[in-house]
Amino acid sequence: MERDQRSPVIALTDDTWLLVLTGAGVSAESGIPTFRASDGLWENHPVDKVATLPGFRADPALVWRFYSERRAHAKRCSPNPGHLTLAAVERQLGDRFLLATQNVDGLHRKAGSQRIVEMHGSLWLTRCSDCNRPPFADEAEYLDGTVPGCKVCGTSGRPALLRPHIVWFGEMLDPDDLQRIDDFAQTASRGRFVFLAVGTSGVVYPAAGLVRVAARLGAETWLANAEPPENASLFRSFLQGKSGEILPRLFSLDGNPLGCAGLP
Repeated sequence: MERDQRSPVIALTDDTWLLVLTGAGVSAESGIPTFRASDGLWENHPVDKVATLPGFRADPALVWRFYSERRAHAKRCSPNPGHLTLAAVERQLGDRFLLATQNVDGLHRKAGSQRIVEMHGSLWLTRCSDCNRPPFADEAEYLDGTVPGCKVCGTSGRPALLRPHIVWFGEMLDPDDLQRIDDFAQTASRGRFVFLAVGTSGVVYPAAGLVRVAARLGAETWLANAEPPENASLFRSFLQGKSGEILPRLFSLDGNPLGCAGLP
């Protein structure tokens, strides 16, 4: 792995395919807490109480209050230059770009990104905990202890409970999402394939293993992180620092480095 603190540029040539993985570090620069602390607590709540299916079944009101607080906070946050740079790169590459994010805050979409796989779900989607009703857009905040019920299903007049569309601990990622990422990587390998991970811990799988998949397919592997993550040794190039400062310098659009002044 090369640790390059200069200002390299990933040139976006006509045959460049770019797969980007983002983690909590990208959103942290916009003021989104990472929530998972070193003591195993999420905003002073044990993880098993607010981020597992058993926790939801035991106290759905607590879970909804927790995620409603996250919604309220996220509404006040704005995309930073890292988010905006990736949106600009997507506009340049079109279908030769895919963003896989572990973040659920929606800041990539707010920045203008469209080709996104939200691997861990979305804070702005809600689904039924029982029926196959598709997830639907929802910005409601349930801070008063209300637990919303599904208007589609239910037995004996009692609807099943709605839940945040978040992949909780112990749950599997959507196989369709994983297939979309794999399909993109396979297609990208026919051209100049670049894989970039930004703001990730390198410990949460399967996201942490994407660099291995990309490398096997011949990709250039880049890492931009505030600190070396657990899987840093798997990358060819590592730039250490804040993503909001590194990403605007890292890319070249139409032959010109994209600086913060050129962001929308």
